[in-house]
Amino acid sequence: MAVFTVTGDIDPFLHVSMTRGDTIYCESGAMVMMEAALDLKGKMQGGIGSALMRRFANGESFFQQHIEAVRGDGDCLLSPTLPGAMQIIECGQRQYMLSDGAFVAASSKVDLKVRTQSLGNALFADSGGFFVTETSGHGQVVVSGFGSMNELVVEQGKDITIDNSHVVAWDSSLHYTPSITTGTSGGFLGNLINSQTSGEGIVLRFSGNGKVYICSRNRASFQAWAAGNAR
Repeated sequence: MAVFTVTGDIDPFLHVSMTRGDTIYCESGAMVMMEAALDLKGKMQGGIGSALMRRFANGESFFQQHIEAVRGDGDCLLSPTLPGAMQIIECGQRQYMLSDGAFVAASSKVDLKVRTQSLGNALFADSGGFFVTETSGHGQVVVSGFGSMNELVVEQGKDITIDNSHVVAWDSSLHYTPSITTGTSGGFLGNLINSQTSGEGIVLRFSGNGKVYICSRNRASFQAWAAGNAR
């Protein structure tokens, strides 16, 4: 089985060590380097229907890069689109939901499924509108976040509230509820005003037992800052 290793402290690479017959797939444009024993092809993971659904769910490319060790053992280096850390997540007993743009790569026995979510989550959460991406199968998936990343553990009775723009991936068994404020009362209009004046934006409240992976930077805020300073 292919071995994923994150290498480097600042804007790291994803190093993949493959033995003959191994296959991985990654987001289009992620491949930086590969050795001569490896082949790269563009494929629609799961067929045209799944590719279309993933495109709508989290903005993935229609075609993904499939890398296979066809002529012997070999290594490759991958890199995410945005600068920041990466996290290798084990899938199997637990599966994970991925935020928009978080996917980097996965072993061949991990699939990315698309499922519908509630109306409230679709309207407020930054996780694919009415559709959200969820892992299935056994193996590893690699996700990236803008800036550094941290793993949070949610325990029963100890809910965690996280700014929506900083959520990268979360245990699919967790219950999550979007809100426009961290407050617990005040009505919709009051919460909306509080959200605008405090700068909170959309938050997600996680409950249950499982892990949530977060990133230190807000992509939308950075893009707005960069656009304003470019004038």
